[in-house]
Amino acid sequence: MSLNIPRYIAERLFAGGERSRRTKRNIVALFFLRGTSILISLLLVPLTLSYLNPAGYGIWITLSSTISWVGMMDIGLGNGLRNEFARALALGDRESARISISTTYACVGGIVLALLVLFFVANPFLPWTSILNAPPEMEGELTRLAASVFVFFCLRLLFGLVGTVLLADQKSGFSALLEVLNSGIALGVVFVLTRVSHGSLFLLGFLVSMIAAAVPLAANLFLFRTRYRDLAPSIHFVRRDRARKLVSLGIQFFILQISGVVIFTSANLIIIQLFGSAEVTRYNIAFKYYGVALMGFTVLLTPFWSAYTEAYTRADFRWITMTTRKLMVSFGGLVCVLIAMTFAAPRLYLFWVGPDIRIPTLLSLSMAAYVLVVAWSSIFAYFINGTGKIRLQLWVAVLTALAVVSLGILFSTSMHLGPAGVMIAICVSLSPGCVLWPIQMRKILSGRATGIWSR
Repeated sequence: MSLNIPRYIAERLFAGGERSRRTKRNIVALFFLRGTSILISLLLVPLTLSYLNPAGYGIWITLSSTISWVGMMDIGLGNGLRNEFARALALGDRESARISISTTYACVGGIVLALLVLFFVANPFLPWTSILNAPPEMEGELTRLAASVFVFFCLRLLFGLVGTVLLADQKSGFSALLEVLNSGIALGVVFVLTRVSHGSLFLLGFLVSMIAAAVPLAANLFLFRTRYRDLAPSIHFVRRDRARKLVSLGIQFFILQISGVVIFTSANLIIIQLFGSAEVTRYNIAFKYYGVALMGFTVLLTPFWSAYTEAYTRADFRWITMTTRKLMVSFGGLVCVLIAMTFAAPRLYLFWVGPDIRIPTLLSLSMAAYVLVVAWSSIFAYFINGTGKIRLQLWVAVLTALAVVSLGILFSTSMHLGPAGVMIAICVSLSPGCVLWPIQMRKILSGRATGIWSR
């Protein structure tokens, strides 16, 4: 008996309730789009390396990751919007949804304006060559570059809220499409740069950052004139009481975000200060390589945040439990993928970036461990985030951020583990979530969550 593959896929894709079908369609779209995004990012690395050089690439990565802190400066309002918007849609209250959108845009717009004023006052006094361990003669170029990147990152912070709206509406495939457009245009721009100029760090950073702001701006103009016309931000729908509610939830997400930025951005800063920008390049190449596996697993998880919010709002605990069990089974597949990636790593690194950049085995192993720690804890954290009960995560994240810098320096220097020691420190610092988040999820679903477990 022959198997009709297209029909089988279609039946599986449209099986189950509306929430399950919608989630499956999002996952399929995300796999295709994120796969495209991964391919583009892999192509972008050697292209950027050839345009700059390993040291220049390390400076660019460190600068952009440091200034990416601005992406967290919405004080968590984006994630607060995601939960409030999804909850309003689950209850069929589109007016409340528009109030949440309008209030969030107004608040984030005010934050962006304040950030720009503060940055331009401080930027002339910031020693970028010391921060990035760059040659003194680059001071002027780095000051101008930092200003350009900061402005565009601020604009992306505001315009990027449209992606949050799509995620909350369980249209994660459309949100991922914006990322693909951003990456694809950036790849084309860098390719053109390699043909018309050579080694201009300022030109590369300016254009890539501008694209990151322009794509979500275009999405705002299109979506709020078409699909979300009745939800378009308006000053008439800004509410002070809703702002307080969004800020109350958002500030908790904000602390989580800041802790995450400290954890991951500090890695580049520790390495560039202790080992130089060339080691940052090696670290980030390994991070991007194993990031393929993590991104693939994140594709599975992404649609579930808002789906969990909807299911929890409607008390559909059976769906939540069954979904989590399936994700735990998928984690076993991730383990197999990481084993294969680690064995193949030396050959794939050689094929990808050439023989001049060698990645130590210990660094690869530490990256694989990181993916496992983050993936397992995220299975349960996505549900917790969707319910907004994140007080425990908040305290653990703060303690993790405080510990990771000292542990990173200890492991990489005193224990002579090099840059891999920084990632090992991150793994150790994040490991409590692997135990605590499953416990909290069980408590919430069983109605036994009290105190910090239920906040």
